[in-house]
Amino acid sequence: MNNKEFIAELASRTGHTQDESQKMVKAVIDQMAKSFETGDAVPVSGFGTFEVKKRLERVMVNPSTGLRMLVPPKLVLNFKPAATIKGQVRKGGTENG
Repeated sequence: MNNKEFIAELASRTGHTQDESQKMVKAVIDQMAKSFETGDAVPVSGFGTFEVKKRLERVMVNPSTGLRMLVPPKLVLNFKPAATIKGQVRKGGTENG
């Protein structure tokens, strides 16, 4: 499902126009981004939790040259799915009707 299809489905399920639905999705994503900038986790009930984690510095070896390099620490976005979502994925998803 691409973004256009997602917005169309959201609009049909909520009774809003596609333009209103697009604005709502953008507002949610913008708010999530602000939370990530401050280092706050964003839990989505029944779906999972998005959080910013610090990846420590590590030594990496270039496989073609054998050269060892130090990779600096960095922040990465992590997602931990809810147990219900994990179960659905393990079972191959569910039919939506």
